[in-house]
Amino acid sequence: MSTDSEQQPTPQVPEVPGGSVVAVIVTRHRRELLAESLKVIATQTRVPDHLVVVDNGPDQPARDVVAECPIPSTYLASHRNLGGAGGFALGMLHALSIGAEWVWLGDDDGRPGDDRALETLLDEARRRKLAAVSPVVVNIDTPDKLAFPLRRGLTWKRTPEELRTPGSDGDFLPGIASFFNGALFRASTLDVVGVPDYRLFFRGDEVELHRRVVRSGLPFGTTLKTRFVHPDGSAEFKPMLGGRFHAQDPSDANKRYYTYRNRGYLLSQPGMRKIGALEILRFGLYFVGHRRDPKAFREWLRLLRQGRREHFFRR
Repeated sequence: MSTDSEQQPTPQVPEVPGGSVVAVIVTRHRRELLAESLKVIATQTRVPDHLVVVDNGPDQPARDVVAECPIPSTYLASHRNLGGAGGFALGMLHALSIGAEWVWLGDDDGRPGDDRALETLLDEARRRKLAAVSPVVVNIDTPDKLAFPLRRGLTWKRTPEELRTPGSDGDFLPGIASFFNGALFRASTLDVVGVPDYRLFFRGDEVELHRRVVRSGLPFGTTLKTRFVHPDGSAEFKPMLGGRFHAQDPSDANKRYYTYRNRGYLLSQPGMRKIGALEILRFGLYFVGHRRDPKAFREWLRLLRQGRREHFFRR
């Protein structure tokens, strides 16, 4: 007599053809935003060969939203909230397991800024022999502004045009990328740098992956030839000393906890240790000198130490 396990066939894992692009999206409780993102992805001039959606909130499932997308897809419902770090790690590993040669990442609250985004990224990656390439990330409401201010030296850039430099490569920024907002990776790159660190949950996970790509020595950067639109994230960066310096100070308690704790871990890692003392000086100036809140600075230091000790307890 056959057992129940023998009667139930093992689900077949899809396999994509050689040279395939697999798009990986992480979502949680944002069905409408996910639908908008998938709509743009499905109308690209170069459509992804497969779509992987990791849903961190299956209590409000988005399976039907994914099913309505015309791209062949895999819906991965996680009954534990893996955060952005774990969600992207799961989705990226699944993409690799089905044979992706390229992995295209996106969050559910952003989307490609035009219908040639993927085609442009592929062309840039091949022509420049890049391990990873990112579009420039702009404000979804005001696309002439960056979604996140970018510091170059002591100067903060707030518009895409400010990123352009004179010369033949004026539309390419080497060594700079926003990986979870429209970046395209070669599969071979992930063999070298790995996937996001699940322990970070969210906040700083993208910076940590960026650190690993930099350490690898692989070529990567941002092309200004295409854009990824995303809600404004500049409000967290509070100016001080007339705008010459900024400090990240999220208004949400959860975001503060993970931002500062994970920052402590990041500053203890190779490639980032040199800026640790400067961070203490900068945030001390911000909390004590600018906000007049020594208690907040002590809490910042406590979370920094917690991250440095790798005490990755959830809040």
